[in-house]
Amino acid sequence: MAKHKGRGWHGRLFGAALGVTALAAGASVWTAQADPAGASKPEASVSSPAHDEGKAAKVAVDIAHASDKGAKGVNITIDDGPDPNWTPQVLQLLKENKVKATFCMVGTQAQAYPDLVKRVVAEGHRLCNHTVSHDTSMDRKSEAYQSKEILDAERMITKASGGVRPQYYRAPGGAFTPFSRQLAASHGMRPLGWNVDTKDFERPGADVMVATVKREIANGPTVLFHDAGGDRSQTLTALREVLPWLREQGYLYGFPVR
Repeated sequence: MAKHKGRGWHGRLFGAALGVTALAAGASVWTAQADPAGASKPEASVSSPAHDEGKAAKVAVDIAHASDKGAKGVNITIDDGPDPNWTPQVLQLLKENKVKATFCMVGTQAQAYPDLVKRVVAEGHRLCNHTVSHDTSMDRKSEAYQSKEILDAERMITKASGGVRPQYYRAPGGAFTPFSRQLAASHGMRPLGWNVDTKDFERPGADVMVATVKREIANGPTVLFHDAGGDRSQTLTALREVLPWLREQGYLYGFPVR
């Protein structure tokens, strides 16, 4: 998976998030106990349903690409929100097309807009942890830093949702590490990749995004869009065309495997 870089809003978000993350340090018990120079690996265990506030269900550590709907399944994934302007419009489009999606939320955004997180859950969509600050270089940072980004975001999203845990973890720009995958899985969050990158954050034009989906959907079921980080009007236009087209081709909307 190619990394996404040059998205200026995340640089500003990262700076703001550092303060939030610092305040949250006490709540991240694992981080507090970790050795900053080389934290020990957590064990993947636990048993309760992933949506409960208690312990998380055990999931695989490898990066998921497949759909729970099988060979004709499609997973629509929406990254970087929630956003007070764009997320409601995305949700409306999904509702009109009877599509359930996976929302990969940035911790600070979830914390800022808890009502939107709750709405996403109430409308039948799933939550995904996209870290506190969307640092695309976190695979080059310490394990203590990675753990803080992931676990603090998990806590922020779960609190904002009213107790519903994220079921997936998507590394910013695909910056996964063996450590981050194992840590996420041990907390019931299946590492989540993508097969079709619409590159909507670059705003190439809705027609280009639609063409990308039509050309690349045969490569795999997980399609990447965004509902924050700038003007998402092209994303909305592309979704209006892509969602009914995929159904017309016989695809079934589902969720990433866990």
